[in-house]
Amino acid sequence: MKTDKSIGKLMSLALRHNPKVLNIELDENGWVSVDELIKGLNRKHIQMDMERLTQLVETNDKKRYRFNADKTKICANQGHSVEVNLNLKAIEPPHTLYHGTVNKFMASIREKGLIKGTRHHVHLSETKDTAISVGSRRGKPVILKISAKLMHEQGFNFYQSENGVWLTENVPPKFIE
Repeated sequence: MKTDKSIGKLMSLALRHNPKVLNIELDENGWVSVDELIKGLNRKHIQMDMERLTQLVETNDKKRYRFNADKTKICANQGHSVEVNLNLKAIEPPHTLYHGTVNKFMASIREKGLIKGTRHHVHLSETKDTAISVGSRRGKPVILKISAKLMHEQGFNFYQSENGVWLTENVPPKFIE
């Protein structure tokens, strides 16, 4: 039996990057019917039902997924590399945000800043602890302090996903400490 963590990774892959892995189809906003997702997981020999799916969504430590109001659809909150419209509204960020990375990326970051790569946005957090957790996934974390308020004042848009992750198109080097 697969662990909740491995099922969560598979769901993340399907809902953010490669829906074909579960033979599902996301709509233009990244939503898929819950029934379709459950069938896709069951085809992969993962015993899934609504009760277990609800538990996975509610206990996911990063709150990566959400249901619509009547729990007939599910989507990932952010982090997509497939084309979706998340309908995010630009809002004013806090004075400072943080980004967790590792040393091997620092030369590129000093030169180009933070770039979104294949994702829709650069991900930032309000707390150093969250940035440490994110950076630790790849080794010893390096925490970058982002002058978000100054960026905003200079015309950069910021968005906040349902699970509290701050998003922006890019962060030029001059805004990074």
